[in-house]
Amino acid sequence: MNWREIIERSAGFLASKGIDDGVAATEFLAARLLRCSRGLLAAHLAEETPERFVDAMRRGIMRLAAGEPVQYVIGEWDFRRLTLKCDKRALIPRPETEELVTRVLAWLAKRPDPVVVDAGTGTGAIILSIASEFAAPGVFVGTDVSEDAIALARENAARLALDKRVEFVAMDGLDDFDEPAMFDAIVSNPPYISSAECKTLEKRVRDYEPALALDGGPEGLDFYDRYLADALNLLKPGGAVFFEIGEGQGAAVGDLMRTYGFSEIKIEKDYAGHDRYASAELA
Repeated sequence: MNWREIIERSAGFLASKGIDDGVAATEFLAARLLRCSRGLLAAHLAEETPERFVDAMRRGIMRLAAGEPVQYVIGEWDFRRLTLKCDKRALIPRPETEELVTRVLAWLAKRPDPVVVDAGTGTGAIILSIASEFAAPGVFVGTDVSEDAIALARENAARLALDKRVEFVAMDGLDDFDEPAMFDAIVSNPPYISSAECKTLEKRVRDYEPALALDGGPEGLDFYDRYLADALNLLKPGGAVFFEIGEGQGAAVGDLMRTYGFSEIKIEKDYAGHDRYASAELA
């Protein structure tokens, strides 16, 4: 069989198992085996598929059919300019989070030698992207309560040659920082799904991605409340917080920011028109 036949049969099998994005997932898997981008896959469709690749596709397709995310099956995922190792140790980086990085970088352009911390770093996607795209000197730190996630983030830093620029520390949020006015910016894509909603998530999220990275408490707001309280002590004067937030959480997060005395509060929407980003400064 050639690659076109392999992809068509695989996508048809996934569709029969209720996988609604089976064509895209199959193409990503094939592109990974061919060491090319999905956009260049068309150039290989008429080529005969080597037997070793047929076997590899079969194994991957069975994992996809069981509900495993394609990002974990292929073992890596693109985020902004980076290709990150991606597995069940951490949440899969989403496209929406790329825009959170854009907002942080725009603000940092006015700060010489900034000190930035990413709370709940997961794969390290946010802080590694900030460090790689911010051309000037700075100090960049990622924290996570999961030792496994920290190990993954360090692996990503090493493979991207950013391990000298970014430090990763295992801790619960920001709890182990005790020096006041340490940071210019605190950034986080924290768990923001309510505990009840976590039980209703689609199978590939609920059964494969780490619950620690999803459950934000009864209303999904626990980590915003916690990190804003920490920021009062840890931010330098004029420092800022940047959060990714859930749909419809803008008003609640904005109220929390005002309660803690922050100013310059911004609640911004993603490309789909949903509340997605919250930022504020500390006078």
